[in-house]
Amino acid sequence: MIRAGLCCVALATPAAADPFEQFGTAMKYGLPLAAAVCAERDDRLEDFAVRGVLQAAIVWGLKEYFDGSPLSRRPSGEGKGFPSGHTAAAFFGASDLAGKCVEDDRAAGAALYGAAGLTGWSRVHAGEHTVPQVMSGALIGISFGAASFGFGTDEVGFSWGMRF
Repeated sequence: MIRAGLCCVALATPAAADPFEQFGTAMKYGLPLAAAVCAERDDRLEDFAVRGVLQAAIVWGLKEYFDGSPLSRRPSGEGKGFPSGHTAAAFFGASDLAGKCVEDDRAAGAALYGAAGLTGWSRVHAGEHTVPQVMSGALIGISFGAASFGFGTDEVGFSWGMRF
């Protein structure tokens, strides 16, 4: 059964796929998923879900609103590049984890933000986004990941993690 699943994954992944780009895509999903597991453990999943949906809606809305403008043009010439959704999702997960799950562990926080940063760079490297598109996605992701709206909890706040 496991072998069949691995074969399906191997067949679905292009042989010439760039490992750095694959890393970025894995972090787009992996960091928010890890943050969701932590949020469930800490009884704050409702707040996490609201923030995640809002973050995704803002990214999608900005992509639609700015489509056709020079700001949204990808290096390939295609549209809907502003902001980077991969980067926003990765930084959302990283900042939630760093600020709420490993807030006392600077090394873990640095690794999480580093993985999110590499996700953004992988998008530039792949020719999918410009640096300003990636930076905008990072700002959106950090903002919603570090926030706490108080849904399902009494805590409203903003926590970066890593205690600079």
